Amino acid sequence: MQEQLNQIEADALASLKNVENLADLESLRIKYFGRKGAFTALMKGMGALSQEERPIVGKHANTVRTRLTDAFDRLAETLARQERQQKLALEKIDITLPGRRPTIGKKHPVTQSLERIQVIFRGMGFQVAEGPEIEHEYYNFDALNTPQDHPARDLHDTLYITDSQLLRTHTSPVQVRVMEKQQPPVRIIVPGKAYRRDYDISHTPMFHQVEGLLVDYRVTFSELKGVLHSFARQMFGEGTRVRFRPHFFPFTEPSAEVDISCTVCGGKGCRTCSWTGWLEILGAGSVDPNVFSYVNYDPNQVTGFAFGMGVDRIAMLRFGIPDLRLLFENDMRFLRQF
Repeated sequence: MQEQLNQIEADALASLKNVENLADLESLRIKYFGRKGAFTALMKGMGALSQEERPIVGKHANTVRTRLTDAFDRLAETLARQERQQKLALEKIDITLPGRRPTIGKKHPVTQSLERIQVIFRGMGFQVAEGPEIEHEYYNFDALNTPQDHPARDLHDTLYITDSQLLRTHTSPVQVRVMEKQQPPVRIIVPGKAYRRDYDISHTPMFHQVEGLLVDYRVTFSELKGVLHSFARQMFGEGTRVRFRPHFFPFTEPSAEVDISCTVCGGKGCRTCSWTGWLEILGAGSVDPNVFSYVNYDPNQVTGFAFGMGVDRIAMLRFGIPDLRLLFENDMRFLRQF
């Protein structure tokens, strides 16, 4: 049996010289030391030896096992080191290659337009005010002189949360909240989100508005026209023309819709302006005296004007965007253009 052990050792050591990877080494280990391996099978015959032979053969078997195990372990360590070096060589970074520039984000066209609007009106002395998007019916309609039977209060136009709470349909309620806490003069703009039941090429359920309010002693409609003329020229260019058309809003009287000369054709007429040469951008008017009665202002002492514009529409006109819905679809191909 000792000769057989010596033969197994010699064969195993010879086989180790031909091993090239860890997988082959593991297969060789199983061949000799697995459950059915040559060394394991030989050890099962130890029981047939005499009592005198058993300790001698056992000692020799342990010596052979130790020498082979050490040889296997040394080769395993060598092969593992070689595989790590090969892997590192394949994963080596070529620092001579040009680097990839990090992608730099840009502001959304609505954000760009909103910031530009605020800069313009801050330059004219207006302060920015904010208010809740979930609004009480009193502030959204009642205090703005909107009667109970007005179509804007119907379910098909307004998103109600409860019978008296709703998602604000404009940012005008903030004007009432500010006037409740502040005595004239008041000169504010109110940027923010508003909500209505609309979804088409020029309307979305959520949209951005900027409302403006100026209340003081002896404020005239002419001053409103001056403010909006200045805004239009700063926003769309010095050559922009402005016109006012009579209109109706519950909380202003007189009221007007404000148009600018078409930003595409310069007022000559094109498909964008329906060949009229004009584009509507906002509504405005003198504050209705009834609104002052809700905030304890004396309409005989103070006057004012208000205006409101859709920021999303302003962005469409500034950047030539044909469909309002493109602003909110998060298509990176579209947004990267800005």
